[in-house]
Amino acid sequence: MKSKLLRTENGVSFIELIIAMAILAILLAALYRVLGSQQRIYNIEDQVVDMQQNLRWSITKMVEKIRMAGYGGNILDAFGDVNGFTSIITPVRNLNNVGTADDSITVIMADEVSVLTQNAAEGSRSLRVKDGHSIFDTGAKKYLCLNGENNYLVERVSGATVTLADPLEEDHLTNETVSLVKAITYKLQWSNTNSIIMPLLTVDENTGEGSQVIADGIEKLHFSYTLSDGTVTDLPTAPENIRMVKVHITARTKIPDSQMPGDRYRRRDLYDSILVRNLGLSSGDK
Repeated sequence: MKSKLLRTENGVSFIELIIAMAILAILLAALYRVLGSQQRIYNIEDQVVDMQQNLRWSITKMVEKIRMAGYGGNILDAFGDVNGFTSIITPVRNLNNVGTADDSITVIMADEVSVLTQNAAEGSRSLRVKDGHSIFDTGAKKYLCLNGENNYLVERVSGATVTLADPLEEDHLTNETVSLVKAITYKLQWSNTNSIIMPLLTVDENTGEGSQVIADGIEKLHFSYTLSDGTVTDLPTAPENIRMVKVHITARTKIPDSQMPGDRYRRRDLYDSILVRNLGLSSGDK
């Protein structure tokens, strides 16, 4: 008598396989949504950090120069103008380059850039200036200031020797500071890089190099001015009476956030008040 071996074959039916795949798809979709949400949050936080850094950097750079407006003694008495600018502070209200709060400001100041490498006697017109040939010329970089108070036009530059148009009015010693007097302009403009249109804060020293980017994502630049009599105005008619400059900057993220209302961009504002300490000194202002 022959025995029969009974075999039981266990397996998964087609319907069970479909159900398992559907459950797996739901789980994967949920996981993808969670990961996508986390990535979006990370990208937004990263953009916000960049935006805040841009704000702080922008304010820091502008405050440094605006506060020093007028440094260099009798700049306008000596030169008349610096590259066409005839006021220590030249405010412009809404250039209409970017948005509707798009002011600019130009400040004239002596920017310390070098030192004397040897003594220079009263009556001499020749100075030995460290790296003088790379700093001064007879065009847009012809305004020289010694020790932050004595101003002379440059007549000629040869290597480290700078020849002045007029003789020195007093003796100057080795290592005394040498400054290039500049008219420095801050303003906004647009950039289109990799199909991303972005508002930029730029600086132009008006010496031929053109505008240089300080920070991107800056879409608002607004100045107001406190005058010597306490009046506050957006556009002073007598810039020589300016004693304080208040700046308001708005930065935005580079990429819109779908969770935000309106145009979807996140924004931050920053304010600062800058005492222009070199203006009004001759009239006894503190």
